[in-house]
Amino acid sequence: MTASQPPVGSSGPDPLGGPLSGPPGGTTGTGPAASSPARHTGRTIGRGLALALLLFVTVVLVLFVVFNTQTVDISLVFGDVRAPLVLALLIGAALGGLVVGLAGVAMRARRNRKSS
Repeated sequence: MTASQPPVGSSGPDPLGGPLSGPPGGTTGTGPAASSPARHTGRTIGRGLALALLLFVTVVLVLFVVFNTQTVDISLVFGDVRAPLVLALLIGAALGGLVVGLAGVAMRARRNRKSS
């Protein structure tokens, strides 16, 4: 034992900079219970970021609806329709997302078929 290292079981600082919190005798827990506070903090931060992102997206969507209230003509294959611009944009975005999602599913199915 050197002078710079605390004796086993002491409550001196650990190499990570915090006090030892284990029981006397030098055994500290390394299982799930030992990392639980850090994991809980990470989950709390993640939930906070998710809430902030949800709030931001909600504000942007409300502003989007407020500034796109004019009515537009939409030419479809079977006729013309008049609808609010925001509705036309949202339907277009949803259809685009559907196409991208279906393309992703098809690519994943093709990849799984090749690997099997």
